[in-house]
Amino acid sequence: MMLVHCAFWGLFATVVLTTLLAASQGLGFTRMNVPFLLGSMLTPNRDRAKLYGIGLHFLNGILFAWLYLIAFQFWQGATWWKGLILGCVHGAFLLTIFITLLPSIHPRMANEQQGPTVLKQIEPPGFLGLHYGRRTPLSIFVGHLIFGLILGTFLPHAE
Repeated sequence: MMLVHCAFWGLFATVVLTTLLAASQGLGFTRMNVPFLLGSMLTPNRDRAKLYGIGLHFLNGILFAWLYLIAFQFWQGATWWKGLILGCVHGAFLLTIFITLLPSIHPRMANEQQGPTVLKQIEPPGFLGLHYGRRTPLSIFVGHLIFGLILGTFLPHAE
């Protein structure tokens, strides 16, 4: 039952995170579209990429919620502030490590050294995602803080 509860709150937290990221893009804070970036790893079709990307993002959210649950168990329970700390670490890792590795694993993303080609036309995010706008790091970081806050607040009730 604990894993089902965790999956529910992971899905909920991911819906909130995805909504915040989409609002950030719609309001011009960032040009980054996370579902498109994820989905375009699977297909060159731009419309399907968004659909596949949403599914992949939600699956990632559930998987990360389980990782948060494991961390909370090692940390003797979840609290809102522990969730914020994990969200901070999660966001910082994404911005400093994962996002810079994305061009090396994404089949349709150019890299900073070679630029675009016929097959690799998606702009690389660059350090902290700054190629997608100066406020991109803020959008991603705040979204993941809230993701962690939600999990830290609601996962203790799963016991």
